[in-house]
Amino acid sequence: MVQKGFIEPGEKPRRFYETVSVEAGEEGWRVLLDGRPPRSSRGAALVAPTRGLAELAAVEWEAQTRHVDLAVMHATRLAFTALEAIPTAREAVADQIVRYAGNDLLCYPAEAPEALRARQMTEWSPVLDRARSELGVALEPSRGILHRDQPDHALEAVRRHALSADDYTLSGLAFGVPLFGSAVLTLGLWRGWFSGEEAYALSRLDEAWQESQWGIDEEAAERTARLQAEARMLEAWFRGLDADPVSPA
Repeated sequence: MVQKGFIEPGEKPRRFYETVSVEAGEEGWRVLLDGRPPRSSRGAALVAPTRGLAELAAVEWEAQTRHVDLAVMHATRLAFTALEAIPTAREAVADQIVRYAGNDLLCYPAEAPEALRARQMTEWSPVLDRARSELGVALEPSRGILHRDQPDHALEAVRRHALSADDYTLSGLAFGVPLFGSAVLTLGLWRGWFSGEEAYALSRLDEAWQESQWGIDEEAAERTARLQAEARMLEAWFRGLDADPVSPA
């Protein structure tokens, strides 16, 4: 039996609530289901530092129909991650982001065909240049498919930016790096250089080129739509954190 307001990972309980609301509390902005906060499997109540972020999660709860599918409720999961996992694992999460930077997608343009390589260089180079000038993240593109070690100072800059982030932002950064295959794109989205869809489009230039040559199958289209939605959510997550929080009661 599923306790009301308590969600086990992997389970899809029936929707057990009628109303969803957001309310200010001493600890921040709470998402409430029939006046009670949903809780993670470890008992954390769903709380966010800004009203905008709480409303982002609340929209997910309102969108559930017959069953509650936590797997597609990314803002809710990011909030629980920020509340429970990030505080005791900040160094490990920063290490994960640094590992992506060490193999950043933007540093590995295709060797062929030349048209694809030229497009990647045209669209990726300005992002790498901006990361160098604005963030001090001076990654060096590879000249082939073999791994290229990145300068220690560039990776340390990535680490500094990750560790400078609050727990909710760091949760978003950890979500973004595998989504885009790029620490640079994730940092850029956080800093507002582009939209979530634009970041995702930059991450899949190879796939888009292949589709232009061979067409799009249904499964690939569904995957693209799903990942685009995740990228839009991540943009909303970062923007919700950037918004001035309204002081809770």
